[in-house]
Amino acid sequence: MRLFLFVVLFVSTLSAKYLDNHSCKECHEKIYEEYESSYHAKTYFTDELHKKIADHVSKTKYECATCHMPMADNLKDLVDGKARPNPNNITQSDGVSCFFCHTIAYVKKSHKFNINIKARQAKGYKPSLYGKLDNPDDSDKHSSLSNPIYDKVVCMGCHSHKLNDYNTTIFRAMTPKQDSRECIKCHMPQAEGGAEKMDKRARGVHLSHKFLGIHDKAFRAKGVDINVSIDGDKLKVALHNKMAHPLIIQPARAKYLKIDILRDGKIIWQNYNKSPKEDKQGYFAYSFKKDNHPIIIPATATQRFEHNLNAKETKILSYDIPKLQKGDKVKVALYVQLAKQDCLRVIKLKDNNLTKPQLIKKIDFTYDR
Repeated sequence: MRLFLFVVLFVSTLSAKYLDNHSCKECHEKIYEEYESSYHAKTYFTDELHKKIADHVSKTKYECATCHMPMADNLKDLVDGKARPNPNNITQSDGVSCFFCHTIAYVKKSHKFNINIKARQAKGYKPSLYGKLDNPDDSDKHSSLSNPIYDKVVCMGCHSHKLNDYNTTIFRAMTPKQDSRECIKCHMPQAEGGAEKMDKRARGVHLSHKFLGIHDKAFRAKGVDINVSIDGDKLKVALHNKMAHPLIIQPARAKYLKIDILRDGKIIWQNYNKSPKEDKQGYFAYSFKKDNHPIIIPATATQRFEHNLNAKETKILSYDIPKLQKGDKVKVALYVQLAKQDCLRVIKLKDNNLTKPQLIKKIDFTYDR
């Protein structure tokens, strides 16, 4: 019965009128501009890393469409391999569209990945869009309704977890006990101005739709605290994850420490020589195996290994260093690679920013004892 209900709701949604992203701009100009700068607006056609990985997994099926192309009018065919992504199809090129997020009726928790249950839309009538506003405005394009899931579980449809066909976790950002309020607080902070251009209710603020994340330099610096102490020949680095999710959630990503100690302008000690992976305690990433053989793309993995920092967790890393002298410079920095070096063994990337280390936070000081 549950499966039948899901199919009915899904088909009913596809038969309703689809409001493309650009049509939202007429009334929600500021929110539209915020959204367009976000990674929700990135798609298979514009996100090189996602496209290369998806194509490496399968040249026929596009199973990622469930979350990355959720309003596709041929979603089932894309997932089953009976159709390929088409940049001229607006329901596909809109990506994680405004219409998709605002027509989620509720989220069904499931083992492999959660399922977004879409609202039934009456054919021939203007669609109903959901949100968390009390007393929302209607328009000539859609009616507006407040839905409590937008406070608690709306993010869990796509951002909770994903297991592959071998029951191996390849993505996990949230636990079943978490809710969306923590996500919204950080990634959708309040911004000046009402949600609508006309602002009939004279609202002074709205929730930002930039969906700030790792790609924003100022934002990513807020997620981790670094404290450094020196006791004789020991350097201790305390990393505190301030976020409500693990430090690493994406399998392609890596975060790592780079530590240099300089005397008279010359490096006298560092935590690695060539590759940050040499420092096993300061390199945070997932790794995968299939039948005990290492693999890079986790779609067929049967085992997962991780070195991570869980939500709100603190880890203290200890390093043996030379005895410091007054005036020695100590530099400790945490970096992120959006596509770790291992990825380049199986895919080629033109965008250097994907593999170029990007600073999260750093601490520089002079030893004065």
